[in-house]
Amino acid sequence: MSFLYLGALLLSLGGLAVLDRRFRLAFWSAPRRAALTVGIGVVAFLLWDGLGLVLGIFARGDSPHMTGLLLAPELPVEEAFFLALLCYTALLSWRALDRWRGEPA
Repeated sequence: MSFLYLGALLLSLGGLAVLDRRFRLAFWSAPRRAALTVGIGVVAFLLWDGLGLVLGIFARGDSPHMTGLLLAPELPVEEAFFLALLCYTALLSWRALDRWRGEPA
């Protein structure tokens, strides 16, 4: 069991949180809205992954860098953190673009 990939995901999420705090883009400007946005995105992508797994489109690959812990059959715990990273990155990018264009929060 290795926590290397999960650790990298958590470190990356922490880096995004630092950027978010510094520029007050999402959680530090509208925490409830940001949590809903990221949460809805993660749930939607987990449902998408679940459907892909049930249909046999997706499969869990073996990696020595993963914990081996599963949220569901063939769905590693790291996937939820990866999806959170994906959604948080998209949200911060969108908010930064809004700010750059001068649009209100």
